[in-house]
Amino acid sequence: MFKLKPLSKEAIPDALDKAVRYRLLNDPWQAESICRDILTVDPDNQHAVVTLILSITDQFDSKFRVSLSQALEMLSDLKNEYQRNYYKGLIYERQATAALKRASPRSGYIAYEYLIQAMDWYDKAEKSRPIDNEESILRWNACARMITQHKLRPAQEERDVQPFLDI
Repeated sequence: MFKLKPLSKEAIPDALDKAVRYRLLNDPWQAESICRDILTVDPDNQHAVVTLILSITDQFDSKFRVSLSQALEMLSDLKNEYQRNYYKGLIYERQATAALKRASPRSGYIAYEYLIQAMDWYDKAEKSRPIDNEESILRWNACARMITQHKLRPAQEERDVQPFLDI
């Protein structure tokens, strides 16, 4: 195994800019790597934690094997209750979007359940949000629209589906 080279503290602002840029260039794996380097040197860097969470969730529907638990583990590094709730909602929302893109027989049911969880977390975030921050409301509305637009519903409502499709 390789011993990773440490980043200097002075390089952190530029490295964060690069991580954000890599996300915008649809290279979330590279952004994730940079954030992990930053957090090795500065474990409390909240901007790096948020960027890492976003980078991980950007990979939910990619060929890279990234799990929901990897993103959820990072939430404990966020110091702010609002952010923990908001980003937990965002993680579930992005998992729902990834499930819909897979288009497997149960993907609609799976997406519905993740969206409902996201909406619950956005509700919790709304209760602890700063006065001028309505992100959680916007995200909650987006989830509601996604459920409506894709006609998503819980699996138990589909009683007449043939058993071999209900896998």
